[in-house]
Formats: sequence, structure tokens, C-alpha cells
Amino acid sequence: MKINVQKARKNKPFFRHGLRSIRYFILGREVDKGLIFKWLLYLILISTSYIYLNPIFKMIVRMLMDSKDLIDPTVTWIPSSLYFGHLSTAWNILQYSKSFIISITIALSASVLHCISCGLAGYALARLQVPFKKLAFFLLLLAFIIPPQVIVLPTILLFREIGLDGSLFTLIIPAVFGFGVKGSLFVFIFRQFFMTQPKELEEAAKIDGATAIKFYVKVMLPLAKPAILVVFLFSFVWTWNDTYLPKMFLANAADVPLATQMSRMGTSLDAFIDTGGYPEYVAEPIKMAASFLTILPPLLIYLFAQRYFVESVERTGLVE
Repeated sequence: MKINVQKARKNKPFFRHGLRSIRYFILGREVDKGLIFKWLLYLILISTSYIYLNPIFKMIVRMLMDSKDLIDPTVTWIPSSLYFGHLSTAWNILQYSKSFIISITIALSASVLHCISCGLAGYALARLQVPFKKLAFFLLLLAFIIPPQVIVLPTILLFREIGLDGSLFTLIIPAVFGFGVKGSLFVFIFRQFFMTQPKELEEAAKIDGATAIKFYVKVMLPLAKPAILVVFLFSFVWTWNDTYLPKMFLANAADVPLATQMSRMGTSLDAFIDTGGYPEYVAEPIKMAASFLTILPPLLIYLFAQRYFVESVERTGLVE
């Protein structure tokens, strides 16, 4: 089918814009300026957002429903009244105040220590000429691909020998040495960032008599704010949501982080329902409330830091 473009332009001037949009869409020229492209882009963004936000919205709605709305099949998204009793019950079962303090202490400590230890290691691999540098980088990549389940048993035995079995320090000490998958990933992020910095800075510092440590502290560390922010947020969220290592290292401990406390709430929830005479269908909204309380702190952090986080990821070279 052939279209007489000249005749269409003469008889229908408004058809000109439609042909131009189709031509740009087919040929890929300035397609980002077309209306069709913008509609398609918004459609993709809205659909993707719905996939991620739908469970969160569903969680919030279910935890705010009272018993009447929970058994009413016609109530799906808008409850007839807001009920905060499930939040209060989840708060008590999780021992939220104590568990929150434990989680925030461990997550902040691990994040800061990861920024310090992995930053030094990344700087050494990127800028210093040290013996066996290539071997060290190979071992770094090897540590990245080894799953933590392989080394968890020797780590438990090591902590038991030094008298830290069941201690909260077992979740913080690995960050001091950049140990495991997390440490290797963070070292790689710092290394990629430091390799993008101009060598003229280091040469000028050497002329002024600065040592490698002084150059790192005075020059490279202030420039590494994007990498530090990325590593800090990754480490914080990773440590906050981790349930495997606390379950291994703190199997019999009474004081555990919030995510681990949530994984233990099944027994406490059953006892709460049996002793209080509550129906079994209230277990679901209570679990929803516990999940909401658990993800709320990292959700708030990302809500306020997402702009800086995206900019930092771009500047670290992770998206190249």
C-alpha cells in the first residue's frame, strides 16, 4: 500500500504531523520527541510501577482492615473503617523497640565499616602498585561468586573458638575485613570508581610530597562521595534484610535483629491467637503489619535518598 505524501499534505495539512510521527517511530529519528513514544514510555513506567507497588498497597490495605472487612468478600481495596489493632499486635509480637535498635545498630555499623575497609581495598587495587595485585583481584572475584552457604560452617566454628558464639558482634566483624560476597562487591565498586579518576591528581600530590594514605584521605576520599553513598545504602539494606546469617550465627540468641524476629513470629502468633481466642484469619493482617513495620525504615531511607542514590550509581560507573 502506497501513500501519496504530497497529495495528503495538500488536502489535509493536519495529516503532516501524523506522517512525521510514524516516520520517526519507524526510522528511529528523534523518536523521543513524538507523542506515541511518550505514551508508550508512560505505559511501560506505570505498568512496571504497578507490579512493584501492588504488593505494598495490598499489604497496607489488609493490615488496616477490621474483622468485618476481612470476612467480607466485597471489600478488596477500600476498607469501611481504619483499624490499627493489627499494627499494635505486630509491634508487641516483634518486640519492635528492642529489635529495631538492634537492627539499626548492626546495619549502621556494618555500613560504615564496609565504607572504610572496602574503600581502602578498592583504592589499593585501583591506584597502588603492590605485589600480587592481579592475584588479589582474582581472589576478589572468586569471593564474589562463592555462595555464603559454603563458608558459613567454618565461620561459625571460628566465632565459637574466639568466644563470640551467639553474639551480635558476629554480624559486624565481617564488615571490618570486607568479608564475603558483600565485601567483594563493595571493593569492586570502589575500585571501578577510583580507576575513573585522573592520574594527574596523584602525580600532583606526589610532587607535593603526599603519601598514598594522605592522598587517599585528602583527595580521593572526598571525591568518592558517590561511591560511598552507593556502598552505604547497599550495605544498610542488605544487612537490614538479611535473615540467613543471623539465623546461623544467632540460632539460640534471645536478642536478634528485626528481620530475624519476624521469621520467628510464627510461634508467637499462634500462641497469641490460641490464648486470645481470635480466629485464624487475623493471622494474615498481623503478618502484613509485621512486614510493613520491617520494611518501613529502608523504605523511608530510599524515599528521601533515591535522587542522590541514582546520581551516585551513574557516577560510579556501574551502569556503563
